Amino acid sequence: MRATAGAREWAGLAVLALPCLLVSLDAEVLNLAAPQLAADLRPSAVELLWILDSYVFVVAGALIAMGVLGDRIGRRRLLLIGAAAFALSSLLAAFATSPERLIAARVLMGLAGASLMPSTLALIRAMFADGRQRGIALGVWSASFSLGGLAAPLIGGVLLEHFWWGSVFLLAVPATVLLVLVGPALLPEARDRDAGGFDLAGAVLSLAAVLILVYGVKRLAAEGRAAVPFLTVVVAAALFALFLRRQRRIPRPLLDLTMFSDARVRVALAANALSFFVLYGTQLAIVQYLQVVLGLSPLRAGLWALPSVGAFLAASLLGPQLLRWFPAGRVVAVGAVVMAAGHATMALAPYGGGLPALVAGMVIGGCGLAPVYTLTTDLVVSSVRSSRAGMGAAVTETGAELGGAIGIAVLGSVVVAAYRNGMAEATGLPADGTLMDAAAAAGRLPAAAGAALLERVDDAYGFAFALVSLVAAGLVAVAAVPAFRTLWPPVPDGDVPAAESPAPMEPPAPALGRGRLEKAASVNERSISGE
Repeated sequence: MRATAGAREWAGLAVLALPCLLVSLDAEVLNLAAPQLAADLRPSAVELLWILDSYVFVVAGALIAMGVLGDRIGRRRLLLIGAAAFALSSLLAAFATSPERLIAARVLMGLAGASLMPSTLALIRAMFADGRQRGIALGVWSASFSLGGLAAPLIGGVLLEHFWWGSVFLLAVPATVLLVLVGPALLPEARDRDAGGFDLAGAVLSLAAVLILVYGVKRLAAEGRAAVPFLTVVVAAALFALFLRRQRRIPRPLLDLTMFSDARVRVALAANALSFFVLYGTQLAIVQYLQVVLGLSPLRAGLWALPSVGAFLAASLLGPQLLRWFPAGRVVAVGAVVMAAGHATMALAPYGGGLPALVAGMVIGGCGLAPVYTLTTDLVVSSVRSSRAGMGAAVTETGAELGGAIGIAVLGSVVVAAYRNGMAEATGLPADGTLMDAAAAAGRLPAAAGAALLERVDDAYGFAFALVSLVAAGLVAVAAVPAFRTLWPPVPDGDVPAAESPAPMEPPAPALGRGRLEKAASVNERSISGE
């Protein structure tokens, strides 16, 4: 009989969830602060890009190293060190007096954030041994990120109306200070007691490979088939190959490659990454359809996106409960199908469905994403021995980050190509003109000509939006098949085959997500210029 969590563990979960909520909020409000920040510090275009994106780049690149470091020195210890570093770097960012100092502070925030992510998830596994309780805990933990994104426009707007841009960086400080003060009393220490030395060379290789890959993919999304972004992707692939070769040869690798020998782990990672490939890759198209085609203000567009955040939050709590009656493979498969149905519903928006179809599709998609996110991640984290839970959490989160970055490039390119094909015969527009270029050009034309151009823009972008929505639906639906067939509980020798076993697989756990659903629009908006 497994031990069940008590009051101390649930109080510890609250301590872990509060910083996650505020860190998510902190990341969101920076986008709102960008205009004031740019007016005060006057960064160049490249400097502004690094101010906004350096945190994301460093987090993605440092996750694996930080996850393994937590396994080595202790997850609670690393969590407390990371929380203190996050608070300090937030203060440095808030009072930065130059773009260079702000970029440096954001890099430090990224390193600290990467240490928080796998440590938090690994501690939840250590605190909640009972599978169903762990599923509830992970749902609460995942929901905390959604709440942060939900509150960001409101709290950020109030702060920026009454204070300077740096005030948005101060939001996470109280929560991280609280974590440092009460964490030692409520959180257990957990680490790999058999761990040897830390593979520093492997950590540098993994950091460089992921950081360069994410940067290259984002530049490809913005610039198309340019030489420099393409070369960065090639360099990243070469570095990753060197990293894998090193991991196979050294006695104590940074990444335990044997975890990938389990087909369930491979399918869970693929389903998780594909879901964020689709999510990140379609969010900018959704934002632009709301604001440009439907003519909503940024505030109204944000408010219409809130129901999907609420749906994700509710489904995060409900998904683990379904494991009382159904195996995880079926829940993940149904979640993928529901997510696909959501994107298919959004495809109806340009063809009579309008805003109701778009909002309904976003809500349906959020309901489907939550169980896929939560259950596949816990499967991966639970597949490794508890002493290496930090590594498992980091692998899942890195896969989601990379899946999202590649989705931005691939699905963003689908939108761009389809839109430009629809506008190919429009006069007075550059061949590589964007949706915003066409909207601006329409405003300079006489009323009748401008209205005609806008109608053509609506038709072209409507087709592009419907196409990418259907492509996304098809991709997610494909993920349901291997999930249904593979994600079954392991069966000891002599037991009935897994397909006949009535016992559901234990609920899996979400990877730390940067408040995924609510963040995707802002991440993509910074990642693709134009469509």
